[in-house]
Amino acid sequence: MGLSPNLMKGIEELGFKIPTPIQEEIIPIFFEKENDIVGLAQTGTGKTAAFGLPIIEQIDIRNKSVQALILAPTRELCIQISKDLKNYSKYIKGLHVVPVYGGASIDTQIRALKKGAHIIVATPGRMLDLINRKVAKIANVRTVVLDEADEMLNMGFRDDLDSILEKTPGIKRTLLFSATMLKEVARIAKNYMNNPIEITVGTQNAGAENIRHIYYQVHARNRYLVLKRIADINPDIYGIVFCRTRMETKEVADKLIKDGYNADAIHGDLSQSQRDQVMKRFREKSLQMLVATDVAARGIDVNDISHIINYNLPEDNEVYTHRSGRTGRAGKSGISIAIVNYREKNKIPQIEKNIRKNFEKLPVPSGVEICNKQLFKLIDRMEKVVVDEAQIAPFMDIVNKKLEWLSKEQIIKHFVSLEFNRFL
Repeated sequence: MGLSPNLMKGIEELGFKIPTPIQEEIIPIFFEKENDIVGLAQTGTGKTAAFGLPIIEQIDIRNKSVQALILAPTRELCIQISKDLKNYSKYIKGLHVVPVYGGASIDTQIRALKKGAHIIVATPGRMLDLINRKVAKIANVRTVVLDEADEMLNMGFRDDLDSILEKTPGIKRTLLFSATMLKEVARIAKNYMNNPIEITVGTQNAGAENIRHIYYQVHARNRYLVLKRIADINPDIYGIVFCRTRMETKEVADKLIKDGYNADAIHGDLSQSQRDQVMKRFREKSLQMLVATDVAARGIDVNDISHIINYNLPEDNEVYTHRSGRTGRAGKSGISIAIVNYREKNKIPQIEKNIRKNFEKLPVPSGVEICNKQLFKLIDRMEKVVVDEAQIAPFMDIVNKKLEWLSKEQIIKHFVSLEFNRFL
C-alpha cells in the first residue's frame, strides 16, 4: 500500500496483517489523489490507521512545524488516537505526536507543544484555547482530520470547529469521518472541503453485521431485576450498560455493587481522575460492567466488549446505532440487549428500520436457567484451577483433618453451596 519499511515494522509488531475495508479504500486514495475525503463508517472499523498511517508517511521530520491536526470529540478518543499513532511510528525516529484536551494541565500541554509537534491530536475546545494563546500554530498544517464529526457536533462543538477550520491554510487536505451524515456534518463538508471523495463502509447508519440484537419486554418497575438476570445468565459479561440520566446511572451502579456485581459508573459528577481510574479498571477488564450515560461514554474506545445493554432505549433512535456499535468490533461478534417497557415497544420497529436488522424477542432468563449456567461456570473454574502443590502442601494436613468427617459427596455439596447460595 506504499508504506515505508519502518512504518510496516511498527504495524506488523502490533499484529496487523490484513487491512480493513476502510483502510483498503482510503490509504491508496490518500497517496494517489489530492482530493479531500469523507469516510462514513461506524466505530471499530479501523479508521485511525486509515488516516493515521498515510499522515505519518507524509510527515517531513526535518520540518519542526505542525503538519497534521486531528480533532476528536473526547479526551479518551484523543488519548487513544495519539497512543495508536505513537505505536504505528515506533520505528520512525524524531516524530512527535502531542495530544491536547480539556481536564488536564494546560501548562504541561503548552510545554509539550513548545518542544515541537509534527501532529496534534486535540479536542476542539482545548485546541481553540491553545490557538488563541498563540501556542498551537497551525498556519503550516497540510492535513486536517475531523474524527467522529457527528459526535463533535452533537456535543456542541460547531462554533469551535468553525473557528479552528477558519484558521487553517486554504491549501490543505481535509478528511472527515462520521457514522451518520447529519445536516451539520454535510454543512462542514460543503463549507470546508474541496471536491471530497465519499467512502462508505457498510450501510450508512446501519448496525454492524456481526451484532445480535435482543430485547426483553418487561414492566418498567422490573428493569433492574431483569438487568441482574442478564448479568447472571452471562457470567463472562464484559459490557456497557446505558442509562438515560446521570442520576439513574449512579443508582443502577450503586445497586449492582451492593448486590455483589463487578460494576462501576462513569458520569458527569466524577472528577477527571476518578473517571480515569474507572476507565483504567474497565480497559484492564478488572471491571465487568460499566454503567454510563451516552454523553459520559462518548469516545470510549475499548475492544472485546461482549454486551451492550440498553437499560433504557435512547430518545433518538440513531443513538442506538452508536451504542450497539461498541460491540462486535474488528470482526468479532457481539450482543446488544434492550430492556423495553410496554410503552417503548413501538420504538423497536423504528430501530430495526434504522439498523436494517431484526431484534429477537426473548423471555427473561428463568431462575433454573441461571442456576444451570452459573453452576457449570463454577465447576468449569474449579476443574481448570492451577494447583500449586508446593504452596498448598504445608496446609493440606490441617485441611484434611478438618474435613475428614465429611464424605466426598458432602464436600462437593458444601463447596457448591458456599459459592452458589446467592443464585439459589
